[in-house]
Amino acid sequence: MQEIRLSLGHIELSAQLSGPADGMPVIALHGWLDNANSFARLAPRLSGLRILALDLAGHGHSDHRPAGAGYALWDYAHDVLRVAEHMGWERFALIGHSLGAIISVVLAGSLPERITRLALIDGLIPPTSGPQDAAERMGMALQAQLDLGKKRKAVHPSLEQAIKARMKGVVAVSSDAAQLLAQRGLMAVPGGYSWRSDSRLTLPSPTRLSQAQALSFVQRIACPAKLVVAADGMLARHDELLSQLPFSHEVLPGGHHLHVNDEAGAALVADCFNHFFSTS
Repeated sequence: MQEIRLSLGHIELSAQLSGPADGMPVIALHGWLDNANSFARLAPRLSGLRILALDLAGHGHSDHRPAGAGYALWDYAHDVLRVAEHMGWERFALIGHSLGAIISVVLAGSLPERITRLALIDGLIPPTSGPQDAAERMGMALQAQLDLGKKRKAVHPSLEQAIKARMKGVVAVSSDAAQLLAQRGLMAVPGGYSWRSDSRLTLPSPTRLSQAQALSFVQRIACPAKLVVAADGMLARHDELLSQLPFSHEVLPGGHHLHVNDEAGAALVADCFNHFFSTS
């Protein structure tokens, strides 16, 4: 595993590069408030792939966006394209978990000629809403931005307490997964430890796509695609959405972070993706 920094002009991102130099180029995108170590168990099990696992902007060891900037989906998509340019990859595959899967779908739908394969883990489209909610959502987001300056990031007295807090986050993870994420996500501060992630990542989005708009990205995907659905995750209960997919999905036992929660879950996801990437 090679640790690298990517200077993209508008921001510097950190990443882990692994796999054979002549392997299929793949960019791996983690979920919200996670980091590149989300793929620490999965990447070594994937065969024939040159995997660049990013710390997305505002996460892990990557830079935060400048003051006044935000974390919109299209900004992440732009970052990924700049990363591919930096690596010299005109065409590349994507592995995405949760938020990373959503970014992957947005990219594969927007520029289908650039993406060779799409491997998704318990993520597909962003939360959607109707036009009647637009003004209220904008007001909520603007007020949250104003209020953010009054808040301070939590400081945990010990590493153990910081890890326990991550285990009980908005989406719970196992102790092993929390420790892996802590390796790239925690920093020492006066009084203990704090998570590196940008506080602006917790702000509500000022706008949301309609379901039809979100699905338009899915419908425009031209490359082979495979979705892993966690049986106890976020997508399993959305049967109607899953039935509209133009590509296959497979339900595997485990929670939303099944690929990093334990070795068994990582092995199941790896078996699924190795078959997918090796099939012409």
